[in-house]
Amino acid sequence: MRKKYQLHAGLFPLRNTLKSYLKNSLLILLALFLLITCKKDKDPAPAPKPASKLQDLDSKFAVKWADKTLYVLRFSAFNTPTYSSRSLGYIGLCMYETLVAGDATHKSMRGQLNGLALPTLNVTEEIHWTLALNAAQDTLIKLLYPVPGNSHRFIHESIDSLYNAIYDEESKNIAKETIDRSIKWGRDVALAIYNWSVTDGGDKGYSRNFVSSFVFPTGASYWIPPTRGQTISPYPLHPFWGDNRTFVPANSNLPVPAIIPYSTDTASAYYKIYKAVYDKDKILTLPERETAAWWGDDPTETFSPPGHSYETATIAARKSNPNIIVAAEAYARTGMAVADAFIRCWKAKYTYFNERPSSYVKKNIDPNWQQFWPEPPFPAFPSGHSIQSAAAAEVLTAVYGNNFSFTDHSHEGYRRYDDVRFLDLRYPARSFNSFWEAANECAYSRFLGGIHTQQDNDAGAAQGKVIGQNVNALRWRN
Repeated sequence: MRKKYQLHAGLFPLRNTLKSYLKNSLLILLALFLLITCKKDKDPAPAPKPASKLQDLDSKFAVKWADKTLYVLRFSAFNTPTYSSRSLGYIGLCMYETLVAGDATHKSMRGQLNGLALPTLNVTEEIHWTLALNAAQDTLIKLLYPVPGNSHRFIHESIDSLYNAIYDEESKNIAKETIDRSIKWGRDVALAIYNWSVTDGGDKGYSRNFVSSFVFPTGASYWIPPTRGQTISPYPLHPFWGDNRTFVPANSNLPVPAIIPYSTDTASAYYKIYKAVYDKDKILTLPERETAAWWGDDPTETFSPPGHSYETATIAARKSNPNIIVAAEAYARTGMAVADAFIRCWKAKYTYFNERPSSYVKKNIDPNWQQFWPEPPFPAFPSGHSIQSAAAAEVLTAVYGNNFSFTDHSHEGYRRYDDVRFLDLRYPARSFNSFWEAANECAYSRFLGGIHTQQDNDAGAAQGKVIGQNVNALRWRN
């Protein structure tokens, strides 16, 4: 019994210790609870942040969508300079119209373009402009490049990836109603522009690139399909594209440029312009071949000639980093300029159905001649490269200035094997002092390539300049 008593007696201090421990623990927990409660009262959960003002946004997300647009063009199922120029017109315009409602210094194209109808926005409702832009570009690009049709599943997955990345980055701490309203606004603008696009004559133009029912004119000066070219087809590309609606009303009424009359007389102006192509080809230097190759922009391999102009708008945005509305304005001007340029160019091409140097030289100068650059599948006069690059230079100069120097890395590192002269060409980057310097080199590159006369280039550049001026004459600023 003694031992038992002694054992229980030894438990009394332990029990007191446990009591004290539990009491102290409860006091600590109570103190922590009060501390946390007080902290919550003092530091409430952050309220949803307001959407950024449009004027405070830089061009980052506009550039990201422009990059994605050119990716889509390059890897589409049927990339042509005609359809891609049209797409850029609508995509650039969509970027601008999604944002312009939030900027007091810029003016919508509503009522200024050929039949454009757009939704209206309640200016008192808050819009997150980046999310709106994101939704608009995602929607319209997929509509213009559908699967199946002119796109592939991996392209749409790539578009989804960009959309989701921007959404995740920009929607943090934004009120749900603002997010929903912004996305709806972007999609409404995109759908309105797409619905307008289906009435222009070029809807789903990728499904009828070459028209088998086309009737060739007959005559000595007419174009014949090439036996060596970018795309071998017995029919010309988009023979009725010149009948499409232009974006700018003034560009619908431009006269078709005059052409030098056909002649085989060696003293005639016609003979001399073709002989000049042949003579130049005989003395092409390596830098001249590199120039011809750089600006080739074969749609089967690159984002196409109008895509190169859209890329130039991106180069300018990256260098100057304007706010997002100015970047969008530049993309809209460039897209519409190249779209109208190709419509007017194709109108002239199928008015004259003019032959290229390859056929004239072989018939009248040297039957064994082979031009340096592969020939495209459509008539020559005027040059598409010249007209669209001039139109783009005119509008980009209006936005960024005349003395805007830049370096073009578009095709840097590309290689092309010249199977006519067995040359392995590697493309270095090219630098320019102005947009017009780049446009003039682009035009001249077609002469160096042996697929255009200087007449083609001069007529194209002259009309392209007017087309760009008509785009600039729209009321872009209030």
